[in-house]
Amino acid sequence: MKKLKEKNNENYNFVLKQKVVEALIFSSSDPVPYDELLKRILDKNILDEILENLEKKYSSSGVNLYVINNTYAFRTSLDVSEFLNIEKIVPKPLSRAATETLAIIAYHQPITRSEIENIRGVSLSKGTLDILLELEWIRPGNRKSTPGNPLTWKTTNLFLDYFNLKNIKDLPGIEDLKKSGLLDKNKVIFNDQSVD
Repeated sequence: MKKLKEKNNENYNFVLKQKVVEALIFSSSDPVPYDELLKRILDKNILDEILENLEKKYSSSGVNLYVINNTYAFRTSLDVSEFLNIEKIVPKPLSRAATETLAIIAYHQPITRSEIENIRGVSLSKGTLDILLELEWIRPGNRKSTPGNPLTWKTTNLFLDYFNLKNIKDLPGIEDLKKSGLLDKNKVIFNDQSVD
């Protein structure tokens, strides 16, 4: 009877040690070195047996135990990895030119490219409008009844939705901008600006 208790106790200890190793590897963001695991499980033979068991246990699972240059890590199984790819759009901040152009279009719409350039005081690169078109914040308007019939630009409903506006008339006026400090000449809005 005593031998049976000792055998059960050994099995319990082995299962517990296996759980510890499993948890260590699972909770680590980086592969865990073998030497680090050996600090927890002092017997090399038992550790090797645990790692072998874990490798078998996870071989037909959605995650597998990988040995990477004598370090251990759980990684997504190659069988299922293609189903787990997540495409994530990483938003990039608008450039200063794009921000200024968007503001000019929002406040002066419908407006032509040359009118935008007059207000900004510099020529407008094609890429600036392309970025705003890609974001679907602006759209082409009607052609202006002036020589050359230039295309006008307007904001979209997506622009209103993104900035939580119900109507273009909800854009802040000059007084609102002054109160918020955005028209303070000492306020730096862009990184490339310097305070006078």
